[in-house]
Parts: sequence; C-alpha cells; structure tokens
Amino acid sequence: MDYLNFFAFGVYPYLAGSVFLIGSWIRFDREQYGWTSSSSQLLSSSGVRLSSNLFHIGIIGIFFGHLIGLLSPYAVWEAISLSSLGKQNIAMYGGGFLGILCLIGGAMLWWRRVTNPRVRAAGRVSDLVILSWLLVTLMLGLGTTFATAQHAAHGSADTMMAMAQWAKSIVLFGPKPELVAETQLIFRLHLIFGMTVFLLFPFTRLVHIWSAPIGYLGRAYQIVRTNRAGAH
Repeated sequence: MDYLNFFAFGVYPYLAGSVFLIGSWIRFDREQYGWTSSSSQLLSSSGVRLSSNLFHIGIIGIFFGHLIGLLSPYAVWEAISLSSLGKQNIAMYGGGFLGILCLIGGAMLWWRRVTNPRVRAAGRVSDLVILSWLLVTLMLGLGTTFATAQHAAHGSADTMMAMAQWAKSIVLFGPKPELVAETQLIFRLHLIFGMTVFLLFPFTRLVHIWSAPIGYLGRAYQIVRTNRAGAH
C-alpha cells in the first residue's frame, strides 16, 4: 500500500477529526456572536422552507444512517437476522432516497444563494464553499449507490463490509487503511470528501449543529391561558 493511501485513510481521519473537535471548541470560545446558522429567510422567503426542509431531513437521515450502518456491531444485525446483503440493500435504497432529497434541497439553496442578490450580498464565501462541497459529496455518495447496486446484482457485499470494518478500526484507534485502499475510486473519493466536511466544519456556519435544540424534545409543556376577562 502506497503512502498516499496510508495518509488518506490512516492519518487524515484523525487530522480531520481533531480539527473538527478542537476548532469547534475554539470557535465557540472566541466567536460567540458568530455561532449561528445565519438564516437568510428574512431577506427572501421564496421557496426557502421547502428547500431547507428537504436538505435538513436528507442530511440528518444520511448522517445517522452512516453512523448506525458503519459502526453498529455485527451482533446487532445477526440478532435481527439481517444478512450483509440485506443491510446493504437498506443502505442502498434508504441512503439513495435520502440523498436525492438532500441533493434537491441543497441544489435549490445553492441556486438561491447564487442568483438572489440580497442573499448573495449578505452571505459569506464560506457559505457557498461548504454548500458546494456538501453537494459534491452527496453526488459522489449517490454514485457509490449505483456501484453498490452492481455489487448487489452479483450477490456481493464485500465493499460495504470493508467500509464498515475500516470505520470501526478508525474509531477504535487501530486504523486499517488497507481495507479501503483497493475499493473503487468513487468510494475513496466519497470518503475523502466526507472527511473534509469535518475538517471545514469549524470555519463555517455548520457549527450551529452543536446548538441543535434537542432539549426541547424533553421539555415540559407550557400551559398558556387566555385572559378572557381582559379580552372583554
């Protein structure tokens, strides 16, 4: 295995992950006023709700799909009697559907940011860069779906299994870059672009993900009563 593959799949994951965590912490500590999604809906609301919903539903589903699919122990899939091919089919069809949703929403947001003068003037270069990067990563991901379909047609789930084993080796700090070094180019490109999203993360508006209002899900209901007497 050459040094480029060793760096890309054995070193780069930790470099990107370190920048992601340390950079996010520094950004939060030093740039509180920049810790925002920088919504542009007030500048132009036309079509933004549909595009934003499609993009966010797709990308959240893709993130958790990758997280569960790549890092879940094999014993979990065996316990529910799901074969490697069955798991691959779920990833292929489910990921493909979510990827298309995300790509449509992201393309609409990209077009709005490029063609709307008010949104373009209020935005930053990093906004367009990260959105463009995400769209390219998505297209590469959809490309892997077609490649995976060809593997499935021949009854093979070897590539998916290799990706999962590689991801686990990275998380367990025992990197095995050789697992993906021989996979098709589109899979390797998708991995590199995906890891680079984490590298760019702290320098963009994506940091607002850390402030997702998850607490609202468990918050007690607020009872609001109308002052009927005052209304009369």
